[in-house]
Amino acid sequence: VLLGGLLVALVVIYALLAVPLGSYGRPLLIMAIIPFGMVGAILGHWIVGISLSAQSILGILGLSGVVVNDSLMMVDFIDERLRSGIPAARAIVDGAKARFRPIFLTSLTTFLGFAPLIFERSPQARILVPPAVSLGFGLVFATAILMLILPAFAAVAFRAAGTGVPP
Repeated sequence: VLLGGLLVALVVIYALLAVPLGSYGRPLLIMAIIPFGMVGAILGHWIVGISLSAQSILGILGLSGVVVNDSLMMVDFIDERLRSGIPAARAIVDGAKARFRPIFLTSLTTFLGFAPLIFERSPQARILVPPAVSLGFGLVFATAILMLILPAFAAVAFRAAGTGVPP
């Protein structure tokens, strides 16, 4: 049931991005980071030493939305630069540089906000720890990957679309 909910959520996220962006490809570029967040969530569970649970999956669902927001900030900035006539390669570099600090600080403060709950060991917090681990560690991992891989994905996408990104 949770897997079905995840698939529905991904389709809805795609639709909500495709309509305002007026593109079928941009939402895929933005959503390409979601699997890396899932890997980070799984690694986080391993690091903390707890097993994945239904609550963990709920945290991963929430993580998907947060990671999409981070990706959207960078892709929107790149698109803004493209609309102003900047070449694609320059727009990608500018987007990665200009959005690094806001994305990094947002992700770091979110992780630090979850940290007390992640490392809480009281029985009362037991049900809240798995989604916090999924969100916290997944976000940290996805943010690191996003900063490195999203610009590369954008360059590949623009080259495939024929917008002139040099090799």
